[in-house]
Amino acid sequence: MKKALAGLLGLAGVAYALKDVPRQLGGKPDPVHMSRSPRYRDGKFHNDEEVSSVPDRDAFSLRDFVFGGADRKPSVAVPLVGPAAPVTDGLHITWYGHASALIEIDGAAVLVDPVWSDRVSPSAHVGPRRLHPVPHQLSDLPAISAVVVSHDHYDHLDMDTVQKLASSTSAVFVVPLGLGAHLARWDVPASRVVELDWDESHSVDGFTLTCTAAQHFSGRSVQRDVTLWASWVIRRGERSVFYSGDTGYFAGYKTIGAAHGPFDAVLMQVGAYGDAWPDIHMTPEDGVRAFDDLGGGLLIPVHWATFNLALHPWGEPIDRVWREVKARGMKLAVPRPGERVDVDSPGEVDGWWQSLA
Repeated sequence: MKKALAGLLGLAGVAYALKDVPRQLGGKPDPVHMSRSPRYRDGKFHNDEEVSSVPDRDAFSLRDFVFGGADRKPSVAVPLVGPAAPVTDGLHITWYGHASALIEIDGAAVLVDPVWSDRVSPSAHVGPRRLHPVPHQLSDLPAISAVVVSHDHYDHLDMDTVQKLASSTSAVFVVPLGLGAHLARWDVPASRVVELDWDESHSVDGFTLTCTAAQHFSGRSVQRDVTLWASWVIRRGERSVFYSGDTGYFAGYKTIGAAHGPFDAVLMQVGAYGDAWPDIHMTPEDGVRAFDDLGGGLLIPVHWATFNLALHPWGEPIDRVWREVKARGMKLAVPRPGERVDVDSPGEVDGWWQSLA
């Protein structure tokens, strides 16, 4: 009897842990709607080049990914910076950790890839967990004109955060093709969702948000690439910012720079790289090279520090970026999570992360 009761309690626990998973997986995009894109073929989206999005088994160990490497976490608490006073002019960028960032141009704001949940997983009880707390609450944010999303992986598109932003703000959600199905499943009104293909734009509150190319993949379950992935150009007046999303290095950065640059600032993915997946996540040196292709400005590295998603040491991405940038004489800012950067006066890099690695 006790064993049977324990078994029932165990099953109940599993059911509770998995109760949100079906909804977290999102919706199913309409293939007819997706087919308006020239990169949608055979029911899936494709990169411009043939790439591999599956880790090379000879260069990747699942055991090492799950259990290995104490140096993949900070040794002490990551320093956080609380909310700053409102600004009404200039270009400011606040990095919240990983890829989440706020871009403020002359007092108007766009929020990029917001993830406020504790885990990046379809379950709130398993999966990669934060290495530092969220530095600001959603209620601390200024008025948001738009929420821009690069692709539908859990560390970039977070159901709970989306639902809270949908209920607490009037922001429009500007996303690559297919992600509207996820937002619809999460009860975001269709009137507040704009889906774009590469090289398409949407204007809101003086911002022009342009969907641009990236080299990656998508999927919230075993089914892959039924939604599009993207980078973004965020422009308002004379000021502009590029956000890479997740991507491998590819020749398209020069094309994007020629069409939309030069940029005042670039948010560039530099973390979660590995020898087993070189086509879909840039190394730090790749990120600096892509930044140079785009036309420079101020480089703000992202996609590091917050979630343990690769085998490299925690602080290695920024050490390598800093070394490469110094060798090339480029402008770099490495904010602490929650810290606002004045793009016109970013200050000196102080190596704050090195004592934590």
